[in-house]
Amino acid sequence: MTFRKSNPIDRRKFLGLTGLTAASLPLSKFAIGQSATPSLYNNSFKDRIVPISVEERKQRIAKAQELMAKEKMDAIFLEGTTSCYYFTGMRWGQSERTFGVVIPAKGSIVYICPKFEEDRAKELIKPEYGTEVRCWEEHESPYALILGAVKDRGVKHHRIGMEERVRFFIADGVKKLATGFEIVDATPITAGCRMIKSKAEIALLQIANDVTIEAYKMAFPSVHAGMSQSEFSGNISAAFRKLGFSGGAMVIVGKYSALPHGSIVPQTIQEGDIVLIDGGTTCEGYESDISRTIVVGKPTQRQIDVWNLEKQAQDAAFAAIKIGAPCEVVDAAARAVIEKAGFHKNYQLPGLPHRTGHGIGLEGHEWTNFVKGNKTPIQVGMCFSNEPTISIPGEFGIRLEDCLYISEDGPHFFTKQSVSIEQPFG
Repeated sequence: MTFRKSNPIDRRKFLGLTGLTAASLPLSKFAIGQSATPSLYNNSFKDRIVPISVEERKQRIAKAQELMAKEKMDAIFLEGTTSCYYFTGMRWGQSERTFGVVIPAKGSIVYICPKFEEDRAKELIKPEYGTEVRCWEEHESPYALILGAVKDRGVKHHRIGMEERVRFFIADGVKKLATGFEIVDATPITAGCRMIKSKAEIALLQIANDVTIEAYKMAFPSVHAGMSQSEFSGNISAAFRKLGFSGGAMVIVGKYSALPHGSIVPQTIQEGDIVLIDGGTTCEGYESDISRTIVVGKPTQRQIDVWNLEKQAQDAAFAAIKIGAPCEVVDAAARAVIEKAGFHKNYQLPGLPHRTGHGIGLEGHEWTNFVKGNKTPIQVGMCFSNEPTISIPGEFGIRLEDCLYISEDGPHFFTKQSVSIEQPFG
């Protein structure tokens, strides 16, 4: 988008494109330091939210048990992290004291908890998924309780899966006690469930994406030459609050936009600068991840050409998405466009320095990825980002990022793509 501090025509044009009015959005002092206030938009987003049902979480546990039988595991163990929330609807976190849940291949789940935390745990545990809590005192071994829960639910394969976020000291503690057992990676179970999103999950992801685009539309007209990156980022966060959500965005300016995740160097926006924005929000834990790249002032032909090439690469990646095709073909399609234009291969710069996309759901980055070597077949229910950055060190970087889901009839973007460097919203 072309923004000029001194020319109000550009701003009026932008407001028209985004459906805003000058009266509804103070451009120079947008919501900075203001408390969250319900807006006209608020209820329309909030009213659409339908939390994940008890029945769906029960189905997730059942599917995990089916996969355990297939993978020949007797049980898996999860700490109180995202996968625990996915299956049980409760959040706990991680500390030096072991807390988690054993999901057996057969039978009901078992929570492992420090004794002095038992009452708090019982407040958080959803009884619909299981109520058994086995507690350990400070001098006792939580690893023995984990092993005991596995044994009590029945042992057939002598294999216990550890979810990827389980820390080494816990997995090792169980391993030292579990004579005759093999401790294995539980990712085939957890990813096997979480990679494939239900319609209810996709609906929540859609809301998160819709809110993010709306927040961007609200905040983008405030950008101007002389503004710091932190001020613009603050305006975006304020826009999310206006919508009733907690969210934000990373803002990267000028030559630093060639660094995909930015720089610690403080940056001030100048006339003619590329500004790359990357952020999102959550809805019932489900995340959005959207990037837009604009120019403050009149874009150069070089900036326009590279931006257009980035859009072509994003389009090529989307066109390559076919149900049953390996995920790596999507990355290859985006790279082919960029390399044909004369940029470097194999992550070398200037060029595309990272994979073309990642899975998204309850975590911003999760299984699986559009990356070379990933033979995982694309399946209905998978969700990804599509973001083939072009980085030119010392000059600028362009990233367009929209997330998508795979339906029975193929891929669908959650958001409308950018139209041009002067029109970031479709």
